[in-house]
Formats: sequence, structure tokens, C-alpha cells
Amino acid sequence: MNDILNSGKILFLDGGMGTQLQAKGLQPGEVPELWNLTHPQDVRAVHDAYFAAGSDVVYANTFGANPAKYHGDAPLADVIQAAIAIAKDAARAAVSSATGRSQRDRHFVALDVGPTGRLLKPAGDFEFDAAYDAFAEQIRLGAQAGADLIVIETMGDTYELKAAVLAAKENAGLPIFATVALGDDGKLLTGGSVECVAALLDGLHVDALGLNCGFGPDKMLPYVKRLAATTHLPIAVKPNAGLPHVVDGRTVFTVGPEEFARDVVELIKAGASIVGGCCGTTPAHIRKVFECLSTPQPSTLTSQPSTLNPKPKTLITSGSRAVEIPFNDTIIIGERINPTGKKKLKAALTEGDVAYVLREAVAQAEAGAHILDVNVGVPGIDEPTVLDETVQAVQSVTDLPLQIDTSDPIALERALRHYNGKALINSVNGKKESMDAVLPLVAKYGGAVVALTLDEAGIPPTAEGRLAIAKKILARGAEYGLTPADFIVDVLCLAVSAEAESANIILESMRRVRGELGCRTCLGVSNISFGLPARPLLNATFYTMALAHGLSAGIVNPLADDMMTAYRAFRALTGKDRTCNTWIDTFKDWVPGRDALVASAGERKTASHDMAKTSSPSRHAGDGIAPSPLTAAIRRGLKSDAAAAAKAALAEGSKPLDVIGNGIVPALEIVGKGFEAGTVFLPQLLMAAEAAGAAFEVVRAALPPSDTGNVKGPIIMATVKGDIHDIGKNICRALLENYGFKVIDLGRDVPPEKVVDAARREKAKLVGLSALMTTTVCFMEQTVKRIHEELPDCKVTVGGAVLTADYATKIGADHYSKDAMGLVRYAEKLFSAP
Repeated sequence: MNDILNSGKILFLDGGMGTQLQAKGLQPGEVPELWNLTHPQDVRAVHDAYFAAGSDVVYANTFGANPAKYHGDAPLADVIQAAIAIAKDAARAAVSSATGRSQRDRHFVALDVGPTGRLLKPAGDFEFDAAYDAFAEQIRLGAQAGADLIVIETMGDTYELKAAVLAAKENAGLPIFATVALGDDGKLLTGGSVECVAALLDGLHVDALGLNCGFGPDKMLPYVKRLAATTHLPIAVKPNAGLPHVVDGRTVFTVGPEEFARDVVELIKAGASIVGGCCGTTPAHIRKVFECLSTPQPSTLTSQPSTLNPKPKTLITSGSRAVEIPFNDTIIIGERINPTGKKKLKAALTEGDVAYVLREAVAQAEAGAHILDVNVGVPGIDEPTVLDETVQAVQSVTDLPLQIDTSDPIALERALRHYNGKALINSVNGKKESMDAVLPLVAKYGGAVVALTLDEAGIPPTAEGRLAIAKKILARGAEYGLTPADFIVDVLCLAVSAEAESANIILESMRRVRGELGCRTCLGVSNISFGLPARPLLNATFYTMALAHGLSAGIVNPLADDMMTAYRAFRALTGKDRTCNTWIDTFKDWVPGRDALVASAGERKTASHDMAKTSSPSRHAGDGIAPSPLTAAIRRGLKSDAAAAAKAALAEGSKPLDVIGNGIVPALEIVGKGFEAGTVFLPQLLMAAEAAGAAFEVVRAALPPSDTGNVKGPIIMATVKGDIHDIGKNICRALLENYGFKVIDLGRDVPPEKVVDAARREKAKLVGLSALMTTTVCFMEQTVKRIHEELPDCKVTVGGAVLTADYATKIGADHYSKDAMGLVRYAEKLFSAP
């Protein structure tokens, strides 16, 4: 497999399995994977057709064969064993016949691994380790059955994607392809960009990455170009045959083989080297692609993506944000979640006061930090447990990537394993013990690592000595497959009061690290002034000097006005703040005669520059008016603060309904508008909803009996018969409940008659239906029809990955909800009507 991936030739995948089985008689609601046992000849015929069309790889019929979602009545092991055996038989037959493929002598079978259909914590209720266990069971069974590679596809969440990839790496030892499904906005369900995906998968060392499903090949083109500019790995694409439509009650796709092949050729030119099809594609689609690409190929079709990106980037990511540590610019690493010299933080960590830590995280995000350092090193605590829990908690309230800061290898591994994204790791040094402990973890879990220029002999007093340690660390890292782009060198800041030449040595060391090693640099600036008066002034001046010498990342306090002013001034004066927009926004209210370092009360809420734009709810105040503590806490996703603010408002004499109307609802409106505008993403939306829920529970207890009946609704929610995916439904339920609606959730795989009975019993004005699979849309149509026939006054709204507004109209729905906020808006309009 690896020789093919590295050959520069195109690797051909198969097309859609589900739609092919439907054409052979798979009924709506049937478990497709059971056909491996009940209709093996039909599954085999699909594989045979794809091999004959030109596929090098076919995906076994195991997409849903995961214990977290499989609901068939046959043992999972039997289903997977049969699936792999059928596909392997087809591969052997294809090699023997070599029909139209005389130049190939090997065909491959992939274990197809799809998503669980559940949302992982903190946004959902599914534990990361539980998701890992589910994927691990499926992958072990597939490897034992003889799969040649593992394909993880249609992922919409980087956290679930990471769980699946780790399960594949640790339980199979086979090549891994991983592809994700983007929404109409070009992002994953949980807000991740293609850069987030590429950085994560690069760090986890999969064998190929890319895109599948979502939309047709024409709309996939710009995202393939972005992938090619970010990753050196082979790029795989499996687009749909366009968008689905309903024709005479059947789901059909509109892009034919000729058009599909033409568009796939453009994807190849953009950097893809592994091609196939997803929903709606047929052997005819794959055959046409193969015919277009199997002739002698021009150089534009054989060049690998790596030639498009000769200068590697250093990307650090969360689940929904990618931050580049630049070589010719600078970013800020917020240092306030580090107990060194901070009594309040030490006490909070010792006492388990997570809310204090979360407030520090949100404050730094609002002040313009790009990455947050997280260090919980307090004597006497269980650091592995506390660091792991703190990292996850911080990720629940901000989308900024994190720097995981610990000298405990056990704590580091646990935090890295559960971190959503590609972390910055602080740190490794030149001691053999440190390199042996840290570098294998960087290689296993991905990430960039801070390299401290000290070793067994301490910190060298010269730039030459510090450079030598940096070279030693890089050389050792190369043994683990790490490159200079994976290291950010910290030449260590020592007090100028103890060594007069300290600042000069630091600056010279940085210059040589950049020039001779090609590495980014970082620095904790404040040590330079230790033991001297007016430390903030000295720190800010030295910070400016370091920036002029190419500092890539300063580890500073983003709430310190002097440091942020130095940072913004440097970027304005060096042309990095184009047109000085950030400087102007920050100081537009500055009054002559005031302290030049304190521009205005709003300075700390000004984005520092384009790279600092964040999707945290707390960054979108809407009208610029200072929010109430309750509104601010909800927008920030701080549950305990929201509950405390609601309690305080009631204690101060506010009426319960006023607390709801003036605090909870405005906060949800601000976050909802941000979500609709694409500036707030799903995790932040759901955390804000949880915070609102915590506040509402406090208010509910104080409501007079006459006010407790003010809940709107009820609304019936269900995932239709045959479909076991409930991510979208659960998101909608959470938002509706926090907007004051009573929601009756019927769960997953709900037959039409159960939906109708519930709507009749509850006298519901609105039913919301969800479906993710093309094979279950017919049940959605049946449910809509029965509701309208039996309950003509009840409205039906539908949503799901396979639906469009046009599609919803054709199946008779009253409304199509693109996302959860769309449903909230429709419900508000419906229930406010007379």
C-alpha cells in the first residue's frame, strides 16, 4: 500500500455502497450490514462491479458495524467477518481476471468505519474513552478478519475522529485513511476547519486524509486546495454524486458519470491522489473516472500535494480553531493558568474550584491570546487527574488551542490523549531523561513541542551553548519522525539583574535558532526583570526587543496593558497590522494626557489582529453594551457562574421572569446570532445552552406557581424509523429547552405511528423529525404524511445531513431546519402566532 501511495500514481477507491444495495432491494430501515449474512451474493456483486470499473480499493460493508450504533440481530463479529470475507473473495477474483486492469496485480479491502452517531462530551453525553472502546472493538474484528487497511470516514467531529484514529493505531497496525464530511459552510458539525483536520491527522500520522460525502466534487474543490496547502499527506476524496432529490418517492442524485469524472479530474489537479465516490455514485461513475485518469497522465495529475507546500507550517489546534505559530510574525500564549507566583490559582486548584480556572481562560481569550498555557503543578495534588480534567474543562469554554504544561510524563500523556485537537506541549529539554519521556508522546499524539535549551549541565551561559542543546533535541526528535517545524525553541529568559549580558545572550540565541535551525521561538518574558523595580516597564521594553529579533510566541499575561500595547505597537510599526486597523480599534477612545498604556475600557475586548479572531461566544457582545453578569456568564458557557449570577439577581430583588427576559434570553440571542453568522460554533453554542439551563433551574425554583405554566410547547422530537443517529435531534432539543420550550424526545428509530400517537396525546402544534441516512428518508416522508392526514393542525419541521429545503418540500414537510437555531426561530414564530 505505501509503495502505491508514494508512487505519484492515482489510487482508485470504490463508490457508494448503500445506494447500490438499495437498488438491489435493501428496504428502508433495514440494517445494511446484515446483508453480509442474508444477501452475500448482492454485496459481492457490488464489490465485483467496482473492481471491474477500476477500483484498487473497495470498502467492506461495515460502515455501521460499530457496537455504539449497530442494532442488528446477528453477532457483530459474524457481520464483520462475513463483510471482509466477501470483499476479499471479490479482490482475489479481480486479480485473477484482471479485467481491464492488466497493469495492476493487487486489490485491497478496507474496513469501513463510520461515526457512532453520538456527540462526545462536553458537547454531548458520550465519553471519549467509550467512543474509543467502540471503535477499537470494530477495528480489532476487522483486522482479525483480514482487512488490508482501515478507512475512517464521514466524521463530523475532530474529537470523535481522534478517538477512531487512536483506536486504529493501537489495535490494528494497518494503513489508515481518514476522511471527514463538511457542511455547507465548509466546516465540520462541531466547527472544525479543514486546517484543524489536517493538523490533527498529520500529527497522528495517518497514511492519507481527505474529504467524503457532504456534497458533489465541484463544491469540494476549494477545500481540497486548502488541504493541499496544509498537509504533505496523500489526499483522498470521495464526493457524492451531487445533492439528493426525491423523484417519484425515490432518492436520486443528479450528477452523472461524465460530469462527476470531469470534476474529479479538477480535484486531482488541486492535489488529491486518492479518488472514489460516496452517496449516489455507481460503478459507472468510477469507471468514467478511471478512464479519464488511466491514460498517460500529465505532470499536473501525478504531482504529490507535498510539492504544493514546500514550507511546512506549525499549526496548533483545538476542535474548531487552528492557530499557526508563525516564522515571520508573532502570537501570544496566555500564561495566567500557571500557579507559579499566583496564590489564588494555587488555592483554586487545591480546592477543586474549576470555575476560577475557567474565568481565567475566558478573560485571556477576550484579551487577545491565541493559545492558553495550562499548568496545574501544585504540590500535593493528583496532577495526572487534575491536568486531564482541567484541560477538558477549559476546552469546554474556549475554542483557543492549549499549551499543555507539565513535567510529569504520566500527566502529559493522559492530557494529550483526551485533548481535542493538536496541542502545544511544554516542554522537552536536552536531558536524556526528558527526551526519552516526552518525544515519544509528541510522535504518538501529535503536537508541537517547546524545546528548552538546558540539559544535565544546566543553562549554558552563551548563545553557542544554547544552540548546541537545541541541535541535540532536534536530532533526537528526528529519530521519532519529528521535523524542525514540530519544535518551538525557548532559549530561556534569565534575569538581567543577575547577569548584565543576559538580554543580549537571549536575543543572539534567538537569532541563531531562527537562522541556523529554521525553528520558531518562544519566550517567557517576565523573568528578565526579576529583582528590579518597575518590572512592567522593563518587561514591555524587552518584549519589544524580542519581537524585533523574531520572537514567534511570547508567553505573557494578555491582561497586562503594557505588554499588549507593546505587542500591538510592534505589529503596527512593522506592517503586520495592515492599515493599522487593530491599533485604531484599540485606541479609538484614547484621550491625550491619559496614561498611553491604557487606551480605553474596551481595549481588552479588542481582537489583537486577524489571527486572533475567535469564535468564543464571549467575543460577540452584539450591541457593545456591557452585559449583565448573568448574560456574560451564559455567553461564556460558565455554568456555575451563570447559576450564581441568577441567584444573586434574585437576591437583589429581581423578579424571576425579569431574570429570564433580561438575562437568560438576551444571552442566548447573542450566541444564537453568532452561530447563525458562523462566528460561534456548535461546542460554544451548547455550552452556552448548558449555562443558561443552570441559570434557569435557579430561576425555576423561585417562580410562583402561576408562572411555572409559562413554558411553551410541547414540541415532539424524534429520529425517524431505521435511523439511529441522534446528534442533530439532541442539539435541537437542548436549544429549544433553553428557549423555554417543553420538548418531548421520543429518541431514535421511532416508527411513524409512535410519533403520531405522541403528537395526538400531547396536543402538539409542532413535530421535529431528524434523519441522517438516505435509506431512512422514506420513513420521514411516511411520518410527515401520517401527521398531516391524522393531525392537520400539527406542523412538521425536518432536518438532517441528507436533507435540503427543496427535498423537505418534496416530502411534504412544513419547514426545513438547516440547524438548531433555524428550528428555534421557526418554533418561536409558530408559537407566537395567534
